[in-house]
Amino acid sequence: MAELSWTRPEWRTVEPVMKGWSSDRKYRICLDSGETLLLRLSDVSRLESKRKEFEIIRKYAALGFPMSRPIEFGVRDDQVYMLLSWVDGEDLETVLPRLSEAEQYRLGREAGLILKKIHSIPVEPENQPKQTKRVRRLWQLSQYEESQLRLADDETAVQYVKDNIDLIWTQPPVYQHGDFHPGNLIYRKDGSIGVIDFNRWEVGDPWEEFYKLQSFGKEVSVPYCVGEIDAYFDGYPPEDFWRALAVYVAWSSLFSIKWAEPFGPEEIAGMARRCKAAFADYDTFRRCVPKWYAEKLRASWRRI
Repeated sequence: MAELSWTRPEWRTVEPVMKGWSSDRKYRICLDSGETLLLRLSDVSRLESKRKEFEIIRKYAALGFPMSRPIEFGVRDDQVYMLLSWVDGEDLETVLPRLSEAEQYRLGREAGLILKKIHSIPVEPENQPKQTKRVRRLWQLSQYEESQLRLADDETAVQYVKDNIDLIWTQPPVYQHGDFHPGNLIYRKDGSIGVIDFNRWEVGDPWEEFYKLQSFGKEVSVPYCVGEIDAYFDGYPPEDFWRALAVYVAWSSLFSIKWAEPFGPEEIAGMARRCKAAFADYDTFRRCVPKWYAEKLRASWRRI
């Protein structure tokens, strides 16, 4: 990562942040006051989209949960910059395996309530989507089908998406985090959760937010995943949710293999492994409720 071309007198240290898939350049800034900030930089061609992102982050910050809060937005040296507060703590995906299952479940419930708050924000008329993502999801599936990366015995999952695509986008659109999973959550010193990385925000189907539990949550903590779902729905989810989620999981499990292609063989292999795990959890999509959720319904740590 290139060095930052400008600083301010009160910035004591500036360190690059390498974590994440975003195209933004990110820096951790320590001020003379002891406060820590996050600086995100992007090309000036993205000025309007980044301005909108900053406005959306303001909306989320008004909800009151711990998060990377907006401080300043502007343009300098042909780059859009965004200053945000730094959420101190450890990545939740790293911490969860060290905790008891009861604590993992509690944190999942906390995350589910945060997500529910985000989805409670009324969508402004100008942000209402003019169409669903059904056509785009089918196009992405076709990209996987036409690739050299297809898995053996994937036909049932491919056909499942095509036959059931109308089950997604049946709910009123909401403001989404866009990438809500333990990798974008911080375990704070007081045991609470802080939320970061809102750069993939969208307006869309609220149930779409949950498919990454299968790909990036379950392999870290099943109790966390169960807790997030339980709290969001205040109990057992409706059957329509499970049917829609199964479509999202089938589509994402397959397309993620193609998506990973530019990142090299290791990432492709990782996505293929997650896809095979989804096939097992959903009995190659002959069931809608994944085994990992169904098997934990009577767990001693599950209290709803």
